[in-house]
Amino acid sequence: MATLLKFCRPFCPIRFTNSMRPIRLTTHLSHNTLFFNPKPRRSSLIRSLSSSQPSELCLYNTMTKNKQVFEPKLEGRVGMYVCGVTAYDLSHIGHARVYVTFDILYRYLRHLGYEVLYVRNFTDVDDKIIARANELGEDPISLSRRYCEEFCQDMLHLHCLPPSFEPRVSDHMLQIIDMIKQILDNGYAYRIDGDVYFNVYKFPEYGRLSGRKLEDNRAGERVAVDSRKKNPADFALWKAAKEGEPSWESPWGLGRPGWHIECSAMSAAYLGYSFDIHGGGMDLVFPHHENEIAQSCAACKESNIRYWIHNGFVTVDSEKMSKSLGNFFTIRQVIDLYHPLALRLFLMGTHYRSPINYSDVQLESASDRIFYIYQTLHDCVNVLSQNDVAVQVDLIPPDTANCINNFQNIFVDSMSDDLHTPVVLAAISEPLKTINDLLHTRKGKKQEFRIESLGALEKTIKNVLTVLGLVPTSYSEVLQQLREKALKRAKLTEDQVLEKIEERTAARRNKEYEKSDVIRKDLAAVGIALMDGADGTTWRPAVPLALQEEKVTAT
Repeated sequence: MATLLKFCRPFCPIRFTNSMRPIRLTTHLSHNTLFFNPKPRRSSLIRSLSSSQPSELCLYNTMTKNKQVFEPKLEGRVGMYVCGVTAYDLSHIGHARVYVTFDILYRYLRHLGYEVLYVRNFTDVDDKIIARANELGEDPISLSRRYCEEFCQDMLHLHCLPPSFEPRVSDHMLQIIDMIKQILDNGYAYRIDGDVYFNVYKFPEYGRLSGRKLEDNRAGERVAVDSRKKNPADFALWKAAKEGEPSWESPWGLGRPGWHIECSAMSAAYLGYSFDIHGGGMDLVFPHHENEIAQSCAACKESNIRYWIHNGFVTVDSEKMSKSLGNFFTIRQVIDLYHPLALRLFLMGTHYRSPINYSDVQLESASDRIFYIYQTLHDCVNVLSQNDVAVQVDLIPPDTANCINNFQNIFVDSMSDDLHTPVVLAAISEPLKTINDLLHTRKGKKQEFRIESLGALEKTIKNVLTVLGLVPTSYSEVLQQLREKALKRAKLTEDQVLEKIEERTAARRNKEYEKSDVIRKDLAAVGIALMDGADGTTWRPAVPLALQEEKVTAT
């Protein structure tokens, strides 16, 4: 970094505000770039019972178009910047996918022992924000602040860890203006009537991230059509003030920044011009990230981001979900009917770079799956709580040890292979099955060192779920919440379900088996499964029958 600052004029100092979360790392500010001094360590989160060494982490780099072994700029430390939301409305599940993806990467890097400085911005100055504020008769900055807070609540529901910093554009005008000055001084931009435009022809490498040729670029998609520009693809660094819009003083007159410059300025302010990971949705590859590269390199020739990582789209009927297309579901709409952790499981059930199609059957399946996971762990913890036995590796039977080792090896290999979460979620079936065998089968209940096995299995699964962000505060609490969501989708109350169970019990007692079957089937049709046991009949959420058939047909 000392070499970097030799070539690049530092920005003006960052003025920290209450809107920025304080980082929990040991930090100090120097030359406007945040450094941190961790002691690299191996994580003890997964205590492997085998002697196998963890695989090297490989990540797909959009810049090189292949998977690469992850090698951070500084040993033991990672700087990561992820483009945040433009805060003018409630966020949709396309946004949820972005931030769940990078939350998993953040968690896994920390699990591997890295100290991670994670920066995710808020765009609170933008054309869309201004347009929405004008519709509502509200101050744009106030409106955006409100939706920033709503977004943070959504992330909390989805178990996304807070980033180290969440900078906002409105708090970083000094840094943005200073970067534009550098770009102008270096000859990569030009001024027109209070506007400042980046000249893409001055940057021969423009298009290297997206693979687009300059002649293929067209104005539009947040690249304004303006006959005054030297090239249609030139984009605004600074926009002259218009009546009724928020504006700031600058060397070019009152105005506000263009969309792209904010991320270049804020990432450089917090991480320096050269850092490890820059991420976002695939829709940001062009023009946003392409423009970021051009701006940052124009401001500092030593600018370099080592890994560009992008997640795939959420689609509806094979079409990208977005506000502009009007085919989106907000996070709030989804979690009103489905538990947030079911949504998180759904989002990681497809590899992050692949498109994922939103559907009710997918959400129902994720909800059913997560109920099974938590019910199994809840039952396991209940048994363990009745037996005060410390887990000793040498007392675990070979079959259990092999099950644990196989699962942990799959976890490490899959996560290290570009965060292949679907493989991990599939692999969790085996240890869960082993737990259920130990809990409920005659053979399992008689197994020697049964309690020790249960303790080791539960601990292993919980450790993996922690890395995936799927550990609830309480298994019993989340199971109750999953039941409540299922009742809401079924448009039933629990009392109504219990009445149906009593009615069915009476029918069976009277040998009215046809009536009994109808009651069971009617409840199953709306996602309520009945389970008969020695202690009577209970119920649990399930995929509604019609959706089960749809799932089988799709498969």
